[in-house]
Amino acid sequence: MISRRTYAFSALALAAILFIGTNVFAENFFTDARLDLTQNRQFTLSRGTRNILAKLQEPVTLKFYYSRTAGARYASTAAYSKRVRDLLDEYVALGHGKLILQEVDPEPFTPEEDQASAAGLTPAPTDRGDVVYFGLAGSNSIDGRQAIAYFASQREAYLEYDLSALIYHLAAPKKPAIGLLTSLPVMGAPQNPQPLAAYAALAQEYDVTTLANDFTAIPANIDLLVIAHPQQMSPQQQLAVDNFVLGGHRALIFVDPLSELVQQGNPQAAISSDLGPLLHSWGVDFPANMVLLDRASAQQVAGSNDPREPAIAYPIWLHLTTQDFDPRDPVTASLQNLNMATTGEIAPMRGATTIFHTLIASSDQANMMDRAQLMSLRDPSHLIDTVRPTGVRYALAARITGPAKTAFPNAPGAVQKGNVQLVIVADSDVWDDRFWVHVTNQLGRPVAEPFADNGALILNAVENLTGSDDLISLRTRASSDRPFTVVQALQQSAEI
Repeated sequence: MISRRTYAFSALALAAILFIGTNVFAENFFTDARLDLTQNRQFTLSRGTRNILAKLQEPVTLKFYYSRTAGARYASTAAYSKRVRDLLDEYVALGHGKLILQEVDPEPFTPEEDQASAAGLTPAPTDRGDVVYFGLAGSNSIDGRQAIAYFASQREAYLEYDLSALIYHLAAPKKPAIGLLTSLPVMGAPQNPQPLAAYAALAQEYDVTTLANDFTAIPANIDLLVIAHPQQMSPQQQLAVDNFVLGGHRALIFVDPLSELVQQGNPQAAISSDLGPLLHSWGVDFPANMVLLDRASAQQVAGSNDPREPAIAYPIWLHLTTQDFDPRDPVTASLQNLNMATTGEIAPMRGATTIFHTLIASSDQANMMDRAQLMSLRDPSHLIDTVRPTGVRYALAARITGPAKTAFPNAPGAVQKGNVQLVIVADSDVWDDRFWVHVTNQLGRPVAEPFADNGALILNAVENLTGSDDLISLRTRASSDRPFTVVQALQQSAEI
């Protein structure tokens, strides 16, 4: 029979074993477990990020620079720094040992401050006369370098995207080569010398070559051709584009019956664009003289300079939402809203051999109007009255795939047939900063704060057509800012 003392010692030994075993089990299996109860799952990394981290082949080193003493004096900066640091921990936990995180406190007049400056970080000046460093520098094993100069609060909704994009480009240091053919003022206009925000993002993430207006061939190293409101091309140039597409390469195309953006940068440029016979040979019909008006998607705009005057519905400027996007295609699945202006429509040609898949559509309260008739109207306040809904949902963007034949069967050197892979958008004003982004200057650098997903549409299409889908789902994650809507409603009621 076991004595009481032996029983007590055995029980204590068993408890100790269970305690140690439980801790070992938790250490091995629950170290990375976290519970995210936020409405938009702001602290849960997306599948795209997880895929990027899972594909890491070589180590990537991240140096998180944060001025602890100076930053602690500012509650919002301190709180945001904690969120960034916690999110970086999530990345490291999923990096399978390939992601190395180092924290650096760049105190003034120290080698660490020199390192931060050399890495491309920009400090924020404070009202005390000192500065706060709050950024990230990344490097890979082959001397590739990327940096986030400063974690601006305006970019908080895009924090995961910015971090994942930095890691992605370090993991795949060879950027896809983009050939850009455009008459849009992508590098800025006289009244606004800043490059368009979408072009700046494109140039940051890809190796962009702008084709001259007199080009005669597509460079051999180009992975994707982006055509955005081109000027009229010669038959030789059209043949070069046709050969590129039929030869197995991909293209992203923006055509427009009435480009408002091009008139800002070059009033002498053609207001409409098409690709001559190319679209028809690829199975696409684009009436280049017809503009779409949409009663249901019309944007509300100021009717005059008097703020007391009510806004008017402007049916040639469209505000499109999730119901207008294909939820299954990676280019449009993550979009929340999109602003387009004086757009056209595209449609499949009768008897086309290609597959036409609509990505973005108007509402069924739309109709088409001849461009000349539209431009002759003097009073835009009554434009909504001219809409005659047809019940048709017009395609504003589409994916075109499948076999096609050349538009130049008798031309020497023509590729006679091939499988095309295209995304075509019937509007070039999606590039216009006015319709989707506020650009502010912070610390001497432009910071883009999007209010619509125009830039996401462009970059999503480029990433999809270059075969890099993992970043697409990250661009339009909701902001973690949770306003007190009930309190705001009470305040508004009290003010009435």
